[in-house]
Amino acid sequence: MLTTVLHIAFLLFSLSVLMNFWRLIKGPDLPDRILALDTIYINSLALLLLLGMYQNTQTYFEAALLIAMFGFVGTIAAGKFLLRGDLIE
Repeated sequence: MLTTVLHIAFLLFSLSVLMNFWRLIKGPDLPDRILALDTIYINSLALLLLLGMYQNTQTYFEAALLIAMFGFVGTIAAGKFLLRGDLIE
C-alpha cells in the first residue's frame, strides 16, 4: 500500500515540477519567475524526501536539509534583489 502511495506522490510532485518549469520559462514578470523557482526547490525537496522513504535511507533526508537551507538563502537574496536592485548594501 505504501509503495502505491509513494508512486502516486512521485508522479504528482514530478508533474508539479514540470508545471513550475513552464511558469519559470513562460512567466510574465520577474516575481512570477522567482516564485516558480522557489516552488521548484520546495517540490524537489518533497521528491527527495519521498525517495528517501522509498529507499529507506537517511542520505536523502540530509540532502533535503541542505537544499532547504540553500533555497531559503536564495529566496531571501532574490527578494532583496527584487526590492532594492542590489544584493550587497
